[in-house]
Amino acid sequence: MIHPALRLQLVAMWLALAAAGCAAPSPDFMTLFDYDHSATLEIHELGTATRDHAVVHDLTFIGVKKPVNAYLVTPTGGIGPFAGILYVHWLGTPATTNRTEFLNEAVALAGSGVVSLLVDTMWARPKWYEDRVPEEDFAASVRQVIELRRAMDLLLSRPGVDAKRIALVGHDYGAMHGIVMGGVDRRAKTYVLMAGTPHFIDWALYARQPKDLKAFRQQLAPLDPINFIARVEPATVFFQFAGKDEYVPATSASAFYAAASPRKQMSTYATGHDLHTPEVAADRIAWLRHALAPSQ
Repeated sequence: MIHPALRLQLVAMWLALAAAGCAAPSPDFMTLFDYDHSATLEIHELGTATRDHAVVHDLTFIGVKKPVNAYLVTPTGGIGPFAGILYVHWLGTPATTNRTEFLNEAVALAGSGVVSLLVDTMWARPKWYEDRVPEEDFAASVRQVIELRRAMDLLLSRPGVDAKRIALVGHDYGAMHGIVMGGVDRRAKTYVLMAGTPHFIDWALYARQPKDLKAFRQQLAPLDPINFIARVEPATVFFQFAGKDEYVPATSASAFYAAASPRKQMSTYATGHDLHTPEVAADRIAWLRHALAPSQ
């Protein structure tokens, strides 16, 4: 693990590079997301439930020191090979600001031979956004990215999961942290990014204000998802945006899409930021089925 003082030096180095017009994360900066791959996940299964052709495992695992609540959804039969999907939820209505947001979708896909892992994130905590300290956002997001890498470890450790057929689906903050993780980790073959914005500062100022706005902007800038999106190549990326989104204007959506590598697609829907419509879900599932189909 990196000493805290060295981490601060790496951040300063990155800021100097960004000021010089270099947007791509430097190799030294990327070490902020390192973790002990040998550390046990300490998986504890709390219970199971069978739904249609799926078994839903209610479990916890250790992310960064603390347990993470998750659902592991597996097919009821077969030994694989299975495709795998890591789902990262949004910050929205309380009922779905947690690992349940995509649970019905994961259950449906299990019938097609997909293993899914759905995790609670830091923003699943009630009043997380209102109670957070802006000056701690940078460190908190780094920890969240590492937790997602640990979640990917868990998904890939499951029997029968094909490491060459892995996807990440993220919504809102889930899309943003998910693509930062993807740019660091690069184990997913495809990404579905729903209603994400290219810069963390875009959503950082709706509640408690930072003590020094200029310093805060500079601190967050290295983590911007737009800096990481091209790093997931050769993975494919499907952007889903809302045409009536009060949080992601069309200019931001276009900038995010433009920064991705050529293997990408974007769809915009006549709905709001939640993107919880049958059309959006159908397009996403069709994309995943195609991208994760077994090689011929």
